Amino acid sequence: MAPASTAITHRPHAPHTLQAPHANERFMCLMPDRVLYVGLLGEPTVRTMGGVNVYVASEGAIRVRVEGGEWESGELAVVQPYVPHQVASDARLILLLGVEAETVDLAALPAPLNACGVVDDPAFVRRARAAVDALRGAASGASPSPDLAAMDVDTLFFGGPLAPRVLDPRIRSVVDSIKRDPAAAASAEDCARSVHLSFSRFLHLFKDHVGAPFRSFRTWKRARSLLHHVNRDANLVHVALDTGYPDSTHFSHSIRQVYGLKPKDIFAGSRRLAVYAPRAVPET
Repeated sequence: MAPASTAITHRPHAPHTLQAPHANERFMCLMPDRVLYVGLLGEPTVRTMGGVNVYVASEGAIRVRVEGGEWESGELAVVQPYVPHQVASDARLILLLGVEAETVDLAALPAPLNACGVVDDPAFVRRARAAVDALRGAASGASPSPDLAAMDVDTLFFGGPLAPRVLDPRIRSVVDSIKRDPAAAASAEDCARSVHLSFSRFLHLFKDHVGAPFRSFRTWKRARSLLHHVNRDANLVHVALDTGYPDSTHFSHSIRQVYGLKPKDIFAGSRRLAVYAPRAVPET
């Protein structure tokens, strides 16, 4: 999910609440385990993201190429976690819903999430477009403004909660730690020791339960954390350090590998993008 034109503005809101986007606005609802993005797509270069990615054409069609295969065209495409792919769109804007892979049982995903590539599901396309229109309508005063932080994205888009992935408690503790602080420098060896597993056993158990190697998971979570910074007029070197990258070269290479865009292009493509993210309630 790569925003493609530079500064995004977080809308002011009460703790744990989010105001809905204005009509015709490019926006991103950035939640801990889901991302809803309506904005520019960017160049159709290869991207490899760690969630289940649902692309819906805002109008016309999108074209998707999975793992270097043939281009497919349609209104809807689904790409599974960590699968390299390219996306192009007839329209300037695209709707993208990202579902964090470690939170759902991939084997139990309902249609259309159980596919990889273009999917023929007009009902889902209508439902997704209607959900976005409803959010915009709420912001324009057509209906009560929803609390996006408490919004049940799974029900809104899929009709009910997605089946959760069951993780070994030791792996769960490592996953939660990485998600809390993606910039942390903890190595796989450190994580193995923290849960009292041998290094080799930890790597095997992690991949078996999470569905991705430790390094790939950490790379994705670190790159995902960039989305919290794209609204800021900040020096990219500082952003790189804040998000856990040792230098700007590593930062640029890693972000481009994940999103198919250089960091400067992501920031440049976010000029008119509004970001909505929940804020923690201050401790008393």
